[in-house]
Amino acid sequence: MSQPEIFYSLEQRDDGIAHLQLNRPERMNTMSPAFFPQLRDTVRALDEAGQTRVLVISSTGKHFSAGMALDTFAGDSPLLDTGSARSRLAFQASLRKLMDCFSAIDQARFPVLCAVQGGCIGGALDLAAACDMRYCTAEAFFSLQEINIGMAADLGVLQRLQGLLPQGVARELAYLGERFGAERALQQGLVNAVLPDHEALLAHVLGVAAKIAAKSPLAMAGSKLALNHARDHGVDASLAQMSLLQSAIFDTEEMGRAILAWKTQAADAGFAPLAPVAKL
Repeated sequence: MSQPEIFYSLEQRDDGIAHLQLNRPERMNTMSPAFFPQLRDTVRALDEAGQTRVLVISSTGKHFSAGMALDTFAGDSPLLDTGSARSRLAFQASLRKLMDCFSAIDQARFPVLCAVQGGCIGGALDLAAACDMRYCTAEAFFSLQEINIGMAADLGVLQRLQGLLPQGVARELAYLGERFGAERALQQGLVNAVLPDHEALLAHVLGVAAKIAAKSPLAMAGSKLALNHARDHGVDASLAQMSLLQSAIFDTEEMGRAILAWKTQAADAGFAPLAPVAKL
């Protein structure tokens, strides 16, 4: 019986930071179909357990990831069959499942930070776009390679980029398939900061993660829920949602801990983790 492919390692720290690191540098950290459900299940398991306060996704080697492995598109895989009405219907269902694997990042109750070195290409940009914040090294670049192999990007990046970049810039990425360098990515708001090298990148992102992990996980989850809802809905609908959300998470004891820690500059406010999600 063949062993499953190992695409990444996962470290869960005592301070609530989880660090998922892509670890196939010899293959430019490319993604085969097996990668997607593994990532989805890992993120959802972290979310359901309730102990994780922030997730960092980083990589190894020269490039963050070259995206979907090109051999995925070769051969007679049922995943790619669109030769009949029935197969096209199945194709749609399969594609929705793949999309859901990156949506798990967006839907997690904790923030997800992405640390990019080298190339972030094709499906890797779909992954990065689903994260809350992105950081990169000075030599990093981003590319929607799909247009260069005759297909439209289809795992969420076209839908998410328009909320991260001006319309014209997002369309330039989608239509041209050219490299989008670190400096321009920072200028246009695709990344939060550019660091000189991989070591500095990881140190910076883990430092940001530590600051997030030190805050109330309840308030952090509520903030992410509110931001995501406002991104996808109008102001009036989002304000209505906020009134319901705040009534659900407003906790004066939690606030008391936060205020005391802020006043005393305490390193650990003693916040309880989120409750685990019940298994069904």
